[in-house]
Order: sequence, then C-alpha cells, then structure tokens
Amino acid sequence: MLEKENISLENMNSFGVVHKTKSLLIIDKAADLINFLNSNSIDKSKIQILGEGSNTLFTKDYEGIILHSQIKGIEIKKEADDSVILKVGSGENWDEFVEFCVKSNYFGIENLSLIPGSVGAAPIQNIGAYGVEIKDFVENVTGIDLSSNELVNYTNEECEFRYRDSLFKKRLKNKLFITSVEFRLYKNSKFNLSYKDLEKFDKSKLTISKLREEIIKIRSSKLPDPSSKGNAGSFFKNPEIDKLKLEEIKSNNIDFKYFEVPGKMYKVPAAWLIEKAGWKGFSDGLVGVYDKHALVLINHSSESGGNILKLSNTIKDDVYKKFGIMLEEEVNIV
Repeated sequence: MLEKENISLENMNSFGVVHKTKSLLIIDKAADLINFLNSNSIDKSKIQILGEGSNTLFTKDYEGIILHSQIKGIEIKKEADDSVILKVGSGENWDEFVEFCVKSNYFGIENLSLIPGSVGAAPIQNIGAYGVEIKDFVENVTGIDLSSNELVNYTNEECEFRYRDSLFKKRLKNKLFITSVEFRLYKNSKFNLSYKDLEKFDKSKLTISKLREEIIKIRSSKLPDPSSKGNAGSFFKNPEIDKLKLEEIKSNNIDFKYFEVPGKMYKVPAAWLIEKAGWKGFSDGLVGVYDKHALVLINHSSESGGNILKLSNTIKDDVYKKFGIMLEEEVNIV
C-alpha cells in the first residue's frame, strides 16, 4: 500500500480538473487496507473511493482520504461445459478485461467494450451499453466493509441492481471498498444485437472479436476521447416519464423517440431533451456540450469542476422549464 499527501487529482479524473486530495491511499492488497483501518483512527465519513475517475466530477479540493484500488488479477474460479466464472481484481482496467474475455472466447460483455473505468466501478454504476448491462453477468461482489473493517460478499440479488444504479451507489456509497468481482460468462455465442446500430449484423457470420471491433467503432464515432477532450461520457441518466407526460411531449414533437419500461413508464433519451433545448455544441470557452452527442459535457480548459457543475445545473433547469422533466446526473459529483 502506498500513501501520498496533498496530491493533485488531475490525472485521476477523466474531466482533467486540477483539484487535490489531502490523502491518497493506493491499495494493491485487501489485507493492507484492513490493517491500515485497524491501526489508524480516521473519520470514515471523509473517505472517498475512487477508481479511474471516469465517472467522477471533483468540484473542489477533497479534505479527506481517497482510496484507490490497484488490486489486480483474473482467476478462473469455476468452469463448466458452457460457462466460466472469473474472479477479477477491482483495480483491473475494465476494457482490458473485456479484451481478455474476447480473446478467450468468453461471451457476454463484448457490447461493453471501450467503456472507461475499473472493474471495481462496474457494478457500482451497473454499467451498460448497446443493449447489455453488467448486472446480467455479475455473480457476486466482494469488498471491505468500512464500518467493520471486514471482508464481506454480496450476491447478484443483494447488489440491488437498477438502471445505472446499485446498492453500492446509494446505501453503501463510500462504505464498501470493492476488492474483486466475479462474473459468469459463456463459451457459446449469445450475441445481443438488439441495439439499432447492431441490427444490421448477421449472427451466423459474426465473431466475438468482430463485434468488439464494431462496438469500439460506434463508441469512438459518438463519444470523445477523454485524453483529448475532458469528459465522463454520458453526464445524465435517461429519465422515465408517465403516459400523461409522454402524450404531452409527443403532441408537440413529431421526432420524439422513447421506449416503454416496466411499471407503465417510458424512458426518454436525455440527449434528445438537451439537444431540443438548444444546448448541443454549446461552449463558453471553458466548458461545453459535445457537438456530436448532447449527453456529453466537455471540459475545454477549466481547472475547476465547479464550471462543469454550473453548466450541468443550467442545462437541468432549462430542460425542466421547457419539458417539465428534471434530469438526474449519472456522474458522481464530489
């Protein structure tokens, strides 16, 4: 374990904002963190858990302790004729893990290629893309309970997965340091081509590596590389509305797109709402909205995340004023 003090977080968040943390702990073994917690009297309410910072917006210097996992390893825990269970360290890079699975012909998560972040962050956010969510492949999540300093385990059902949400994002936010995640993947092709950009492919001729290549092409064409344009991908969740609100918007917008979800509700593309409100391509020189995808907020040159937060709040207010729908951030704001 490595401890650093008064460290800049500029290279630990994909927005590239230049805030500092009072203390940074880099953990490569679960036992080291347990020993540290048992040996030091610290204010656990001031602990922030940070993966690769691809879904976090820092708006000021952090006065507490940031825990960052560098726990590595991919291990076959169980294997059957048609499936395999892999135990993966929380500090592994997510896309590198997907690449490993594709090269090993383990099917299931290839649609989640090129999503930035760490393996440990994947279940927190219940990451999803192109018709696939990680909840359908997580067997269990293991981590250190920061209240008891003990290793605990959560089954898939106990993770309380929802759309871009989980137990770890809400009730256990910054209270569980995830050390590993176990995934069940498959040895036979079960391609998910439900997303409109993938419907053109013939399942009988498609390979897992070819599908990964196509997913990477699609993502790259729509989302900017954080190394060139500071961003966290989708900044807002797609909101859900009832039938009354649906009919109201449909009556005034012939190009309105939506899809039904359980509970007689309808999911609306947040990008459509933001674009219709006139924000797509906006820039004030410091921050802006990506000109190819209205759901992506861009940091052009701001050192402070406060400018990005201010823009997001302005967009939320404007969308609510025009449509009566309040957007919710997908990004974790600190």
